[in-house]
Parts: sequence; structure tokens; C-alpha cells
Amino acid sequence: MRCRTRCRDGREGGSALSTEPLPAPDDEPDAAPAVPLITPRDGLPPVIETSPALVEYAEALAAGTGPVAVDAERASGYRYGQRAYLVQLRRAGAGTGLVDPIPLPDLSVVQGAIADTEWVLHAANQDLPCLAEIGLVPSRIFDTELAARLAGLPRVGLGAVVESLLGFALQKGHSAADWSTRPLPEEWLVYAALDVEVLVDLRDALAAILEEQGKTEWARQEFAAILTAGPPAPRADPWRRTSGVHGLRNRRQLGMLRSLWQARDELARRRDLAPGRVLPDAAMVSAVQADPRSEAALLELPVFRGRANRKLVGTWFGALVRGRELPESELPPQNRPGDGPPPVNRWADRDPAAATRLQAARAGLAGLAATHSLPVENLLSPDLVRRLMWTPPEPRDADTVAAALRAGGARQWQVELTRDLLTDALTRA
Repeated sequence: MRCRTRCRDGREGGSALSTEPLPAPDDEPDAAPAVPLITPRDGLPPVIETSPALVEYAEALAAGTGPVAVDAERASGYRYGQRAYLVQLRRAGAGTGLVDPIPLPDLSVVQGAIADTEWVLHAANQDLPCLAEIGLVPSRIFDTELAARLAGLPRVGLGAVVESLLGFALQKGHSAADWSTRPLPEEWLVYAALDVEVLVDLRDALAAILEEQGKTEWARQEFAAILTAGPPAPRADPWRRTSGVHGLRNRRQLGMLRSLWQARDELARRRDLAPGRVLPDAAMVSAVQADPRSEAALLELPVFRGRANRKLVGTWFGALVRGRELPESELPPQNRPGDGPPPVNRWADRDPAAATRLQAARAGLAGLAATHSLPVENLLSPDLVRRLMWTPPEPRDADTVAAALRAGGARQWQVELTRDLLTDALTRA
């Protein structure tokens, strides 16, 4: 299915792509070599960083035709939040725009130009929150990553899907860069521009596959669900995600870790730095385990000996002391209270019938997913399956199962495919 929408020499209007052949992968000896995309077909556009330039590009977008490709680059691992540090857009008739949202934090003029247009994104739920912060909120989307999952493609990363369906090799190496860097290096900008250059072509190729497989309506429902879901809710007890937390033995140690995590988070927020760059998770856990009784003792631990943490030793030691001195009643529980079923490995002992139901449900869903060539987790949320099998609706019939699935967020296509199978599993025990 290579080159479904564009010729290998780059034709599709504009100048030809600058390409050189790559050898075929070892596991695909008969595959045509992927052609690397090196230069945007229209050349690298200047970064838009002034209001007049933004208005001019918004007008071009409004006059363009077809879907608009949208992408955003963040500085995950470098900066505290998940804000966008570059926004890339491309639409037929308007070309590619690279917008710097630092001097232009309000992109409502762009929103007005494309609000009613289908936006094409890859892994939309990663970019939509940071786009919303700068005034960009779509009314319709096509998510090429999710579409690739529904189509049953073995690899769904952007580079892999582009190579599989379009025959092009995207540049690698800059997705995890510090996009808060200014000025942005030209090679990073080329990488960013090429990402949106292929998105609409990729959308068309995936849409054709989904149509052929009878999954167009499935995809429509999935894309609509992304938009209606909104931003994710704040995590409960985010400090429990500290790497190495499971090595702490008691509630007192957890209280000290929470206090240290809160001190780090506050400092990271003020400095706009990723928390791990302020103090690594491993250093926090080791400090809690060592339980130093003085600042000097804390400074003897690895990481804390460095110049930056020597200056902050009072902050870190004070946080440890606060956690150590918490009243017993204020210490966090050993395990976070949950509203869901217990871990699956305990089901056989606690409720053998539920374990039997879950086993039947999982086997049936795996077979159904294989039949329709899609990952089982996209057929139905594993968490929803566990909840349903642990606490069945009463009476256990197709209607109550369907209602429970809808209440749990399942889309109609998922309900129709899985309702009878799950009803059968529930009636086994």
C-alpha cells in the first residue's frame, strides 16, 4: 500500500522532495526501500513570532482547503509543565506554518480560521491539552495513531506508519529535544515541518483502510470520544508515582517521601524545571531510606553532595523532618484506597467465581479482537472489563451489561461487539 496518495518522486504540487534511497529493513527483504524526507517540499518556512505574521497565516489557513494537519512540540523532561513550545500546521493552499507560542500565547485568530475544519493529529490526546492552553480547540479530529490501532497495524508510531503506508522515512532524534530552546535549531524546525507535511496523506491512506475493513464508524466514534472526554483529571496522590516508592516499608517513610516530593514540586514549579532535574526520584527514595538526622548526614548521600543540592540542603532536610514528625493520623495509608476491584492475582482466593468470569471474558475478547484485527485494549478497556466481572449488574442479561458498558465509557460499536460475549461470561459463575 506504499505511496497510496503521493508519488515517490515527491509529486503532489510544489517542488519535489529531496530524497535519497535507504536500504530495506532486514525483516522486509522484498520491501521497496523507504525514501527519507529531508527537506519540506515548499522549503522551510520562517517561524511565525509576530502578530502580523500570525494574522497573515491565519488568513491563508481560512482560504485553504481540506483538513488541517496539526502538531505541537513540548519540552517534556526539561520544563515543569506540558505547554507547547512550537505549533505546526499545514493545509492545502496555505502551506506549512511554524508558530512560536512563547511570544504569541493566544492563537485564537488561528482557531477562528480552522475551528470548523477537521484537524489531523497523531496521538491527539497528547497534544490537545497544550493546544487548548493557547486557544486551539478542534470540533472534529482524525487521529492517525488511533486509526492505525483500529486498522490493526503492527506499529503505530508516526514514523513507522508513514513508512508502512506512504513509503517515506521521517527524520528521528528530535522528538525528545528541549523545545524551549531559543533560537530553535534549523534541523529541529525541518523535523517539525516534515511531521505535518505527511499527516493529511497519512489520514487519507488510513481512512481508506478503515473503510475497506468496515471500521469507519468505529473510528468516528473513537475520535468523538477523545473530544468529549476533555482533559484528564488530576492524579490522586501523584507522589505515589515516584520511581522506587515500592521499596519503602511503612507509612512513616511514605509520609517523608510525600513531604519531600511536595517540596521538590513547589521548587520545580517556581523554576519551570522538570521535577526530575531538580532532584531525581532515586535521590528522594534513598534519602527517605537513609533517614539522616542532620543536614551534614544528608549531604553525605550521593546526589546531595553536588553544588546545587548543597545550596538546597535546608529545603530537603526540612521536608524530611516535616514528614518524620507528622502525627500518625496524618500519615498516608500504605496503599492508595481505590474504588475498583482488587488486583487480579487475588481474585482466585477472594472470589473464585469472579476469577472464572474474568478468565472467560478475557479469552472471548482476545478471540474477538483477533477476528477484527485490532488490539484487545482498543476493543474494550481492560479496567472496564475487570469492574464488570468483579461486580456484575443484576439481572445479568444483555440489557444490563450494555447499560454498564455505556456507563463505563464504552462506545456504541464496542457495546454492540462485546455485549453478548460478556453476558455469556457473567452467567458462567
